[in-house]
Amino acid sequence: MLYRENGQFKTSYQSDQQIFPILQDRVAVLAILAVAFLLVPMLASDYMFRAILIPFLILALAAMGVNILVGYCGQISLGSGAFMAVGAYAAYNCLIRVDGIPLILAILLGGVFATLVGIVFGIPSLRVRGLYLAVATLAAQFFCDWAFLRIKWFTNYTSSGSVSVSNLNVMGWAIDTPVEKYLFCLGFLAVFGLLAKNLVRSAIGREWMAIRDMDVAAAVIGIRPMYAKLSAFAVSSFIVGVAGALWGFVHLGAWEPAAFSVDRSFQLLFMVIIGGMGSIMGSFFGAAFIVVLPIFLNQALPAVGSAFGVTISTAGIAHTEFMVFGALIVWFLIVEPHGLARLWSIGKQKLRLWPFPH
Repeated sequence: MLYRENGQFKTSYQSDQQIFPILQDRVAVLAILAVAFLLVPMLASDYMFRAILIPFLILALAAMGVNILVGYCGQISLGSGAFMAVGAYAAYNCLIRVDGIPLILAILLGGVFATLVGIVFGIPSLRVRGLYLAVATLAAQFFCDWAFLRIKWFTNYTSSGSVSVSNLNVMGWAIDTPVEKYLFCLGFLAVFGLLAKNLVRSAIGREWMAIRDMDVAAAVIGIRPMYAKLSAFAVSSFIVGVAGALWGFVHLGAWEPAAFSVDRSFQLLFMVIIGGMGSIMGSFFGAAFIVVLPIFLNQALPAVGSAFGVTISTAGIAHTEFMVFGALIVWFLIVEPHGLARLWSIGKQKLRLWPFPH
């Protein structure tokens, strides 16, 4: 009976268009942000930051970008890892080749260059769709893998082919400890999450969803498919590029092209499918699930095996992880295509009616 909107009247158009129209939702979001910014840095261990929290924040940001393209605009993409790589390498080159450039500006410029690459490889979406578009975006993945591996300029002519960044700071604030890295990534995620939530509710967001549902009908009523599709590729690539820069700078510190292989593209797509396509909240659910599940399996499977007198190797755990991911994707596609976000929505709806029958 606590989760009801009874008595919450809207007296203006602005109040009716709020992101969270129910007071309880606004309080819950503010409480989550307070816990994330204030409580977690005081309680979490270094292992939690390095292995769970920082990867979760960055992958949630990348999944948000992929969800805008796949979930909201309905354009299948298998090149997300390539856009992350473009963002990481572009930000790296901006940082080392432009003296005194601020770190945040370098990361955002990485997103800008990823936007340009995303638009170029999004042009085929104007003529093809479905499997053909997936293959076209997969070409971006293979092209970027080749470029960053063979063109030495991108890696500043390092002999090993890997690059590294260190001594990160923002206006004198050094980003060295896991807590500082966590807060830095959390700030990006909070800002981009707010912008993405507003964007999908705006006119361009409605155009994306119209193209997703039926592009021919959308064109008939005056929506320009070229503008809608390319803008979705641009926004998605920008967010994914920023996430790639954060993944390289903050989480890895040193990386090579293999860090953004096609496996990363599939991982982001799995996050969107499991979390929920066409849902900003689903991006968070999917990222949390993908990050936590391997750690859970690494801890639980050896314990279960030892209880039955069976030794499970590291390779066996890795293979089990792939099988579990595959089974879950098939299950979600059949049983609940809208993913964990839909289950969360159903739970909230039932909570509104409780304890009355529904």
